[in-house]
Amino acid sequence: MGVRNYLIEGVSGTGKTSVCHELRRRGYQALNGDRDLAYKGDPATGKPILNVPDGQGHYYHLWDVTKVADIAADTSAPATFFCGGSRNFPQFIDLFDRVFVLDVDAETLRQRLEQRPKDEWGSHPEERDFIMRLHASREDIPTDSITIDATRPLSDVVDTILSYCTLSQRPPSIA
Repeated sequence: MGVRNYLIEGVSGTGKTSVCHELRRRGYQALNGDRDLAYKGDPATGKPILNVPDGQGHYYHLWDVTKVADIAADTSAPATFFCGGSRNFPQFIDLFDRVFVLDVDAETLRQRLEQRPKDEWGSHPEERDFIMRLHASREDIPTDSITIDATRPLSDVVDTILSYCTLSQRPPSIA
């Protein structure tokens, strides 16, 4: 989908979905990994699984590697932004021109998670505690990446990401 491909990562609650929506609003090609690419699968084999052990859903949250590769290979758009997290990112991270990790301070993250609807991941106390541990340890986050301060207003966050992409901050159809 993009001549250039970018991954936007971060723990739950850092703003990946909001960034995806803002990029789309501005006219960019952006995929929401949770909705467009994710499935529950065996982290070792990638094979889909039906029954995830209680409290272990995070570790089985994978992206379809073939689908990611196919989308990244399509050059019909100047850029494609893949927004979201997956446990198997090491299998496809080399497809991206740049990797961004959204980061917020612990208190901002806690507040965002507490405001989530009850049916969203991170809305329950045990999930919040787990996410806070991931945030503190930076476990399951790409290391060779550009950290973006996502406590700033959404428009500033997206402007910062775009400034690293050498793309116009105006929609591609206008640029």
